[in-house]
Amino acid sequence: MAKRENIRNIAIIAHVDHGKTTLVNELLKQSDTLDLRTELSDRAMDTNDLEKERGITILSKNTAVKVGDKQINIMDTPGHADFGGEVERIMGMVDGVLLVVDAFEGTMPQTRFVLKKAFEQNLTPIVVVNKVDRPGARPSEVVDEVLDLFIELGADEEQLDFPVVYASAMNGTSSYDPDVETQEHTMAPIFETVFKTIPAPQDTSDQPLQFQVSLLDYNDFVGRIGIGRVFNGTIKVGDSVAVMKVDGSVQNFRVTKLFGYIGLDRIEIDEAQAGDLIAISGMDEISVGETVVDPAHPEALPLLHIDEPTLQMTFRTNDSPFAGREGKFVTARQIEDRLNRELHTDVSLRVEDTDEAGAWLVSGRGELHLSILIETLRREGFELQVSRPQVIIKDVDGVQSEPFEAVQVDTPDEYSGAVIDSLNQRKGEMRNMEPTGTGTTRMEFLVPSRGLIGYSTEFMSLTRGYGIYNHTFETYAPVVKNWNPGRRNGTLVSINQGQATTYAIMGVEDRGTMFIHPGDDIYEGMVVGMNSRDNDISVNVTKAKNQTNVRSSNKDQTASIKTPRDMTLEESLEFLDDDEYAEVTPENVRIRKQILVTNEREKAAKRRKMSQQG
Repeated sequence: MAKRENIRNIAIIAHVDHGKTTLVNELLKQSDTLDLRTELSDRAMDTNDLEKERGITILSKNTAVKVGDKQINIMDTPGHADFGGEVERIMGMVDGVLLVVDAFEGTMPQTRFVLKKAFEQNLTPIVVVNKVDRPGARPSEVVDEVLDLFIELGADEEQLDFPVVYASAMNGTSSYDPDVETQEHTMAPIFETVFKTIPAPQDTSDQPLQFQVSLLDYNDFVGRIGIGRVFNGTIKVGDSVAVMKVDGSVQNFRVTKLFGYIGLDRIEIDEAQAGDLIAISGMDEISVGETVVDPAHPEALPLLHIDEPTLQMTFRTNDSPFAGREGKFVTARQIEDRLNRELHTDVSLRVEDTDEAGAWLVSGRGELHLSILIETLRREGFELQVSRPQVIIKDVDGVQSEPFEAVQVDTPDEYSGAVIDSLNQRKGEMRNMEPTGTGTTRMEFLVPSRGLIGYSTEFMSLTRGYGIYNHTFETYAPVVKNWNPGRRNGTLVSINQGQATTYAIMGVEDRGTMFIHPGDDIYEGMVVGMNSRDNDISVNVTKAKNQTNVRSSNKDQTASIKTPRDMTLEESLEFLDDDEYAEVTPENVRIRKQILVTNEREKAAKRRKMSQQG
């Protein structure tokens, strides 16, 4: 059968921060795609503010680079396991993968995770060893590590015979040789290897249309946009087509717009044929995995698998004393509309109503997935409150089961004992431990997901910030009984409303760690610090010093307090206990008790204690 030799469809896969988005930038710069006037920003593919700040890719994006009269369609994929649902679906759209591996770090958990998905789809791999100019780079050993990983994941003979290109995406150089001296300012070796190694798509344009939606986009002018691959046939603007729905029904619609990709732009096109990666609009409702077909030949492609959520939180309207001070969108209807809009594009998210007005159960793929949603909402001007994250318990063959994650840790040798101890306490089971030869140890564990809630902060302090910690969902297994991995410390809770004073903070700071600064607005029931013991203490942090008739108020200004701990959104979510909410507004993240009034809260705590004893 004829092939479309002028096209290649590839996905770029890698662990977080191994440089794939930077590599795509260089491929764009050094191809014949962009106008000479186009100035590319750093990591131009990460378009969302959060992606730029955190240096991670959250949403998959497509681009296309022209090399002479040929074109390479590139899907940039997220490396983080919380966005694994995206990775899996992209694998169905492409014929090969560019695996980017850091020449110093080598293969990491997400490398394994994304590669496994690629092999399940039988894709042809090319390995790019990136950052060869990095101090301590060990490109040849890293290629051996990749080979070991391929064997472990069951690669076939053909896949094991993978080509390798060595590069420094940051400098725009590459070569076929691991010696850094051979690097030249060109991406030609990568372009050549792609055309030589990755199979061209089959030209089945004469067959009935089959286009499968792998990703969703949404825009207010054209509504839902389905992004995917034309597997068979051709499609033109104005065609009458049918969409085979997930539930088995068939809906007819007319194609109003088709989009192709070139460089970083989505451009309108009139028609597309088998092998093209395109976007299509015109349907009111279309979901991932559905097939657009010729109404005369309604034959659907196999449905795509979407990863199930493993973590859930309650999102609710803000009812704290400071509600509505900072946010533009504070009502239940505004929050509900926004969450429903998120469902248009994020297929791994679930939003369910609860029995309570103004509260929704939101489920996602992990802490990062949900915290990025919350951060996005607060930046858009929303105010809301969220509860402590809980894992989703499932019934597997009649057994109550909870999610477990594979954890990989790289830590300086002197901290490895403390890390092992901390993960043992969180019911982790060690699977492997080996020295990496540079004064660091690599360890692998299987840990219940609920044991990892709040772990990254503890891990960073255990390893003085030198450790690297990664985790990916592995499996559901029977629930670990008689174990609650909640927070061990109690809190310092304000008993009144007002402004925090230096004098009052000095009076309570020896009880634990403060989260507030002098001058901060405080309300009753707000958590102002962490107690060094395991119980909650009610404190007054707004008390002013009584002035004597000798004017000594300047004395107070020279008094100094310990530097308070500023809690980020992630740290606040990790810190939460079952009786607390995080109040999230555009300006602040505050931790508060669910019951704000001090004596009511203490009565409820007594009742809870009595019922536990009874």
